[in-house]
Amino acid sequence: MSKRRFAEQPLSDWMKGKGPHSDIVISSRIRVARNLRTFPFPMLATSQQSLEVMNRLTGVVSQNKLGELGRFETYKLTELSELEKRVLVEKHLISPNLANESRNGALILNEDESVSIMINEEDHLRIQCLYPGFQIQEAWALASSIDDIFEEQADYAFDERRGYLTSCPTNVGTGIRASVMMHLPALVLTQQINRILSAVTQVGLAVRGMYGEGSESLGNLFQISNQITLGQSEAEIIDNLYSVAQQIIEHEKAARKRLVAESPIRIEDRVRRSYGILSHAAVMDSKEAAQRLSDIRLGIDLGMIEDLSQQDMNELMVMTQPGFLQQVFNEALSPEARDVRRAELIRSLISQHNNHGGVSQ
Repeated sequence: MSKRRFAEQPLSDWMKGKGPHSDIVISSRIRVARNLRTFPFPMLATSQQSLEVMNRLTGVVSQNKLGELGRFETYKLTELSELEKRVLVEKHLISPNLANESRNGALILNEDESVSIMINEEDHLRIQCLYPGFQIQEAWALASSIDDIFEEQADYAFDERRGYLTSCPTNVGTGIRASVMMHLPALVLTQQINRILSAVTQVGLAVRGMYGEGSESLGNLFQISNQITLGQSEAEIIDNLYSVAQQIIEHEKAARKRLVAESPIRIEDRVRRSYGILSHAAVMDSKEAAQRLSDIRLGIDLGMIEDLSQQDMNELMVMTQPGFLQQVFNEALSPEARDVRRAELIRSLISQHNNHGGVSQ
């Protein structure tokens, strides 16, 4: 895996696959937070202590302990450019918190980028596993295997009554965050989304935007995750999220059928307008791009657009972000220049496929 591979390809290899219910569930993610017993948490650790933590945890890779799960490579955050770190954030491979932390932070990444392991973020160790579509149980199985390997090499901070100890009290217990990224345009258009999301929060789940806590929901993308990590087992947390996500999937499918049955011209017009604007616009800010791309994705899923695919939409979701735009065009861009380049990039991709049918009649 070349040093800049993650910055050169907008789509991680895992994103090129199609998982179950991929028309609604973009991805499934498990994140496991762990700390080493004999070291202060990262926010209190000295530079020497955090360096020792980094060396101890990256040693798991250098000793090939993860070899049975594939090839992994380690990147020290201090050796990456600001643009590379921004691209990693936009691809959900590291958190903004780690990107902004220069003191002995590191990333362990596998070849298809489905596993990213952050060192010295909010906790000493954060294991993240990503799968396409609705595969939250599969993601947990992989994360658990990796966790077991690290636990054989490191003495975790663990309390018999409280469970795994973490920097943030909301992660104490199992230390796991399970989430699914869902595209829910029909629930938004039929004005059911607030009722659905309100019900979700009442059963111990959280709703966030594309980039997690504190981020805005753009392009009808919603991240549904567990809030409770203490007092429930890992299996109970996964099962609860799976059950609720399954219900949301069914509600979204029903809403799409309703739209097609009751408002076919309205939906066709919405898709055609967004397709036309994206095909010809000279300027496009990130918020409008997210909404227009959401319309196109819905059109693809409903069979209204034949020349673009879900993978094209996944690619544009990443490529139109500020960091990757600058990576693609190899230049520093002001916000205004990014809006111009974003429109140019979208026009270019759509024009590549225009000869294959466009919007179906």
